[in-house]
Amino acid sequence: MDGPSISRAMDDGPVTHRDPEAPDPRPRHPEKAHRPDQESPRKPAWIRAKAPTSREASEVRSLMRDKKLATVCEEAACPNLGECWQRRHASFMILGDTCTRACAFCNVRTGKPAPPDPGEPERLAESVAAMGLTHVVVTSVDRDDLPDGGARQFQRTTQAIRAAAPSTTVEVLTPDFRDKPGALEIVLETPPEVFNHNLETVPRLYPSIRPGARYFNSLRLLQRAKELNPSLFTKSGIMLGLGETPEEVGQVMDDLRAAGVDFLTIGQYLQPTRKHAAVDRYVPPEDFEALARTARAKGFLMVSATPMTRSSYHADRDFEALRRARLDQSRTP
Repeated sequence: MDGPSISRAMDDGPVTHRDPEAPDPRPRHPEKAHRPDQESPRKPAWIRAKAPTSREASEVRSLMRDKKLATVCEEAACPNLGECWQRRHASFMILGDTCTRACAFCNVRTGKPAPPDPGEPERLAESVAAMGLTHVVVTSVDRDDLPDGGARQFQRTTQAIRAAAPSTTVEVLTPDFRDKPGALEIVLETPPEVFNHNLETVPRLYPSIRPGARYFNSLRLLQRAKELNPSLFTKSGIMLGLGETPEEVGQVMDDLRAAGVDFLTIGQYLQPTRKHAAVDRYVPPEDFEALARTARAKGFLMVSATPMTRSSYHADRDFEALRRARLDQSRTP
């Protein structure tokens, strides 16, 4: 997740913001600095990203700077940034730009984060209203340093969006809140329309790809969200190209359906830097299409499976389709 970043002050001082175009002296991934380079295969023709050069993208970037907000679009170096920002759709990242974990696939900065910014929910909600978003995705870094894992900031952010843009639907993409009892309940105090938490990969690869997480903890979080609020849409995603097998992907689908998950996203893993996990292979589009058919047959209400799919890619359009799918399902005798 590379791109212009927001610099934080020391933990006992205020949050400060630097010129995003200025060089940042801090290493982005200090824990990976001494790892050997990991070489990935050359990208195939079907992996294409649109540069964020449109007028609309420039306006979104200016708004984020003005409101002192971070987006996962930039911090994660999302390949769809140019397309989404041209549509004036951005996915917001709360609780700062520094993660307390160091997953092998992720390019978000790692280190010691600053305290939560109490003004962040209101500024984010003002941006949602200014952009005229019909659907907004709010995610965050992992905050293992906080007693609630950042859950209260999610709840306050949803609450602020409800006040500033009452017609906007909200999708939260949360961390796993590992070892944070009660965190999920806090998030759902002001319930979003969509609760999203990504499994990311198959359980066998967790020790090397997502070492700070536990597969069944993440699965249980999704199941528990549906138990607490059956009207919620639940959503999860995985990446391909990390060395998983088709059988393992099928098992993840079965696990997610058993947990009541409605919406599955599947995309191609892209290596952010040579210090990150290497791409095992680039999965061709026809394989994604086959997986989408399998997932639909297993009962997911909605499936998005393409090489360029990301959790929040076309989230506004997909939410409308998801809502229609549930309505159609309810009408089926």
